[in-house]
Amino acid sequence: MESLCLSGYPFALFQRYFLFQKEIYLIHLYNTLTGVSVAYFNFGPQCCHAFLCVFIQFLILRLMGRTVTAVATTFIFQMIYLMAGYYFTATEHYDIKWTMPHCVLTLKLIGLALDYYDGRKEVEVLTPEQQQFAIRGVPTLLEVYGFSFFYGAFMVGPQFSMAQYQNLVKGELTDVPGQRPNSFVPALKRLVMGLFFLVVYTILAPYISDEYLVSDDYVEQPFWFRCLYILIWGKVMLYKYVTCWLVTEGVCILTGLGYNGKDEKGRAKWDACANMKIWLFETTPFFTGTIASFNTNTNAWVARYIYKRLKFLGNKLLSQAISLLFLAIWHGLHCGYFVCFQMEFLIVIVERQLTSLVRDSPALSKLSSITILRPLFYVIQQFNHWLFMGYSLVPFCLFTWEKWLKVYQSVYFSGHLLFFTLLFAMPFLRKALVPRKEKLKKAE
Repeated sequence: MESLCLSGYPFALFQRYFLFQKEIYLIHLYNTLTGVSVAYFNFGPQCCHAFLCVFIQFLILRLMGRTVTAVATTFIFQMIYLMAGYYFTATEHYDIKWTMPHCVLTLKLIGLALDYYDGRKEVEVLTPEQQQFAIRGVPTLLEVYGFSFFYGAFMVGPQFSMAQYQNLVKGELTDVPGQRPNSFVPALKRLVMGLFFLVVYTILAPYISDEYLVSDDYVEQPFWFRCLYILIWGKVMLYKYVTCWLVTEGVCILTGLGYNGKDEKGRAKWDACANMKIWLFETTPFFTGTIASFNTNTNAWVARYIYKRLKFLGNKLLSQAISLLFLAIWHGLHCGYFVCFQMEFLIVIVERQLTSLVRDSPALSKLSSITILRPLFYVIQQFNHWLFMGYSLVPFCLFTWEKWLKVYQSVYFSGHLLFFTLLFAMPFLRKALVPRKEKLKKAE
């Protein structure tokens, strides 16, 4: 997988030095041909699935226009096509097949339809974010193919909008107007960081495997060992995703697609295609911190096109639940995905309630503010955080219920028992630990 991501660098260098601010149709053609070549090299004739879905999406935009019908048709068709692909290619293992890049493409085409729909609205009724991504013109077929098959993001992402792509091909995504972006060093940094995590994963993965989790030897180990193994396994397993996203982000930065304006000090920002916040990922003791640092680009897509567009429901919790359900379905049909995102939803709810309890309770707030105890609390939080992060990832990685159920049984469903217990105990804990005047103040 990592070698597939690295293949984008020579393509990016050619585009950077030979196609910068050249005829736009040539850049569209180049992105289409390079993307199709990557798809064909990896999947052979099966790359026709992506080619067909992009063509049908173009027809939907042209024939149905900027309508709710076009958005609904896009959503239904693209998701059903992806689900059918999952159904007919499903195995009990993680395989690199045509559905892997197709799930990335599905989000890209749904986002395209929504941005095209927003282009019909007056600027005043759009949010600042929607104004940024709305498409006012009518994309050509070659433009849609270039956007969809862009080699830097075709295989594993990141997600980017048609508006960003249009700015890229026009040569506007640069920190020096009219010149190639000074993005070589920022791209190299992400590449080196990605290769570092690749080395870490390559060294540790043979000793921390999925197969051992479902082995009889694992079940026969002491309880503490089983929990510790899940903690380490979950952390190491995520590094393969970290590697791919960092490497592909470097490709996007090299072309200029990662340009995100300048900060208050006038320094160029290259995080428009970032999918990882490495420092936060490695240091946060919170589940919400990991969610905010991992696969951030996809999370931003879901927030922009699913969560925020459910505002009419008037219920943030329900909107969040629907968004996570969409993510579970988008990942695949295995029951493990649904169990994983259900567990994530539960843990986030409990963590937020616990954080609120510590803040509102004078006794807990005073205890947590003791400087000498903070390192101890941090270590405990980190252990708990990564233990149950690994616990949640078990069904995500093992797919079938026979496998993940065996692992959960071996640790006595401790994650479910702990967080469901805390969820139901929280009202009583607040009653006991939060003074009445604090509750009244919060209510006001």
